[in-house]
Amino acid sequence: MRFYQATSFLFPRNFHLRLFTVCFGAVHLPLIAFCLTELVGGQWDWRVFVPLLVATVVGSAAAIGALWALLAPVTQATDLLGALQRGERIPGVPEGGADLIGELLRGVSGAAAETSARIQRLSDAAEKDVLTGLRNRRGFLDAVAPLLQRERTSVMAMLDLDHFKGINDRFGHDVGDRVLRAFAQRLEAGVRRSDLSARWGGEEFAVLLPNTALDEARELIERIRTSLRHDPIEIGADYPVTFSCGLAVARDYPTLAQAMRKADEALYEAKRAGRNRTTV
Repeated sequence: MRFYQATSFLFPRNFHLRLFTVCFGAVHLPLIAFCLTELVGGQWDWRVFVPLLVATVVGSAAAIGALWALLAPVTQATDLLGALQRGERIPGVPEGGADLIGELLRGVSGAAAETSARIQRLSDAAEKDVLTGLRNRRGFLDAVAPLLQRERTSVMAMLDLDHFKGINDRFGHDVGDRVLRAFAQRLEAGVRRSDLSARWGGEEFAVLLPNTALDEARELIERIRTSLRHDPIEIGADYPVTFSCGLAVARDYPTLAQAMRKADEALYEAKRAGRNRTTV
């Protein structure tokens, strides 16, 4: 560390050039010693000087090239660490040997894996609902934009479990949480892989059905609702779990807020009409 700090005046912003300068000076020491000896002795032997000069120049070029190649893993490791500090995902880290460079690369690889896992955990915590595993409101809004393309009809569905407060009051919040998890699983199993579902809040859920006609969306939601009747979520005798749903067309991302508002209005219309139904 002392020598590193003592030589900091040589190219303080470029470690490569500092190392090359030290290497260049060390390689030229024999030539410098020969020149001083010849000057002190008052004679000059060109037959010795020329081969020595050529050997020194060739050796310097070879040494600098070799050092440049040996420093390449250090440069790559530095770039990867910089990417980690910026929060970027990095590609695979090359493997090194059982030497100092290998230890450095393994350290970068470990830091990359830990950082990537931490970023994924933070992303999940920010965009996923802890109870159900579905996206939360933020995660839904972040993921929905690419799915809404112009000139293609999509449908926004807002779903709400019927009489959910009564479930909590009668059976307790643990049972209520179990119902929410079970319904989220039914919802995920019932929609298509291209659809986007989320827990919007409380017992309310949101689903975007991209590139879907309104009648097709209603048929899909009705299949989910019918499946709950034939295969109910068990919580207690004579207490079926049902949901109401409102549907509205979403043309593109700028109209999403309006579509969600209309779907919410349709949902409350379904509630007023007696629940356990889908309203457009």
